[in-house]
Amino acid sequence: MDTIYALSSGGLPSGVAVVRVSGPESGNIVRALIGSLPAPRLAVLRSIRDRNKSEIDRGLVLWFPAPGSFTGEDSVEFHLHGGRAVVDRLLEELSSFPGLRMAEAGEFSRRAFGNGKMDLTEAEGLADLIASETETQRLLALSQASGALKEIYEGWQRRLLHARAMIEAEIDFADEEDVPGSVADQVWADMQSLLEEMKSHIAGAKRASAVREGFRIVIVGAPNAGKSSLMNALAGSEIAIVSDEPGTTRDALEARLSIGGRLVLVTDTAGIREQAGSIEAEGIRRALKRAADADLVLFLSDSGVWADPDVFGTAPVWKVASKVDLVNERFRDNAIPISVEAADGLNQLIDSLEKHLADAVGMDVSSLPTRQRHLDNVRASLEELQKAVFSENAPLELRAESLRLSAFSLGRITGQHGVEDVLGVIFSEFCIGK
Repeated sequence: MDTIYALSSGGLPSGVAVVRVSGPESGNIVRALIGSLPAPRLAVLRSIRDRNKSEIDRGLVLWFPAPGSFTGEDSVEFHLHGGRAVVDRLLEELSSFPGLRMAEAGEFSRRAFGNGKMDLTEAEGLADLIASETETQRLLALSQASGALKEIYEGWQRRLLHARAMIEAEIDFADEEDVPGSVADQVWADMQSLLEEMKSHIAGAKRASAVREGFRIVIVGAPNAGKSSLMNALAGSEIAIVSDEPGTTRDALEARLSIGGRLVLVTDTAGIREQAGSIEAEGIRRALKRAADADLVLFLSDSGVWADPDVFGTAPVWKVASKVDLVNERFRDNAIPISVEAADGLNQLIDSLEKHLADAVGMDVSSLPTRQRHLDNVRASLEELQKAVFSENAPLELRAESLRLSAFSLGRITGQHGVEDVLGVIFSEFCIGK
C-alpha cells in the first residue's frame, strides 16, 4: 500500500500547520527528515531538514507506530509554522521520496475504516463533526463519531443472532432435553420489542434532518407586509432588498442562521396577491411551494387580516402581526405582534422560535439516524423482521432466514459487509488531509 501525505490542519496561512504521513514508509521518512525515530506518541521538538541537510523548519514531530495511530498504520505528524512557503517546501520534499503520494479526500479515514479503527457510522459522524455549524450539530456528530449509532445497530444484531440461535437449536436439537421445546416466549416477545424500537428509530429521521440540514422556516404574506425586513432582522444583515414598492421580492431568498444552537434555514418569499404579472406570479408559486415543504411558516400581515393558512400545507403556521408600531389595533386572533422598525417584539419571537425548535428537535439527539442509507437499511431490516414475527404459520427455517436477512441489512450500515458501493461516496465527503 502506498504511503500518503497531506496537510491536515486546514487553510494557510495559520499559526500552526500539521502535515500527516501514513503508510509503511513513514518510519523512513521520519529518519530522513529528523535523523531518528522519537519515542512513540511523544511530541519532540526537532529541526526538520531535507535530504541535503537544509533546514525546512523547526517544529514538533509525533511518531505513531502501527496499530496505535488514527489510520492503524505507521504514521507521523509534523507540526510546523503555518506559512505557505514552509508547508509547500515540506510537501515538495515528501513528494520526492519513492513510494509517497498526496492523499486523496478522505483517504486517511478510509484507511482507518479498512484497518478496523472505526466503522462507517463513526466515519460519517467524523465527517459531520468537521462540517458542523451549530451546537446541536456538534452534539449529534460527536455522539455518532463516538460510536452511539454503532452500539445501537450492533446491539440489534446481537439480539437477532441470539434469536436465530434459539430457533436453529430447536430445529436441529429438538430431541435434546436441555433445549426448550418452544422458543415463542424467549424469542418472539423480544423480536416484537425490537420491531417497535426500529419503528421509533425511523420516526426520528425528521428530527435528524432538522439538525443536519436545518429547520426550514418560510416567511410568507402579502406584498409590503414586512417579510424582507423580518428576514434581515433575523439574519442581522441586509440580505433582502427592502422597499415600499410592492413585489420587490420575486424569488425565494434563503439565509442560514443559528437559533438556540440549532441550524435554521429562513426563506423570504414573494408577496402573495391576486393581481400579479407573469414573473411575480412565478415567485408566488415558488413561495407556496416553499411553504408546503417548510417545518414552520411565519405568516405576516400588516392589516390584521390573514387568509386561510391551509393554503400553505401541513406545516404549523404562526400568524405574525407586523408594523404594530404604526397601528396597534391591526393585530388580532392571537397573532405575534412585532415591529422591526421599532425593534419591538423581535426578542419574544426569537424566544418562541427557540422553544419551538427545542420541542421539535428535542434535547437528546444522540441516537437519531443521520443518513438516508441508515434509514434505507433499517427499513429493509424492519421489513424482514416483520416477516419473521408475523409469519406465525411459516416454517421456522423461513422465519430464521428472515432474521438473518434483517441482521444483514444492519451490517450494511456499520460496514460489516456489502458496502463497496457506498465507500467512495462516504469518504469523498471528507477534505484532503482527513
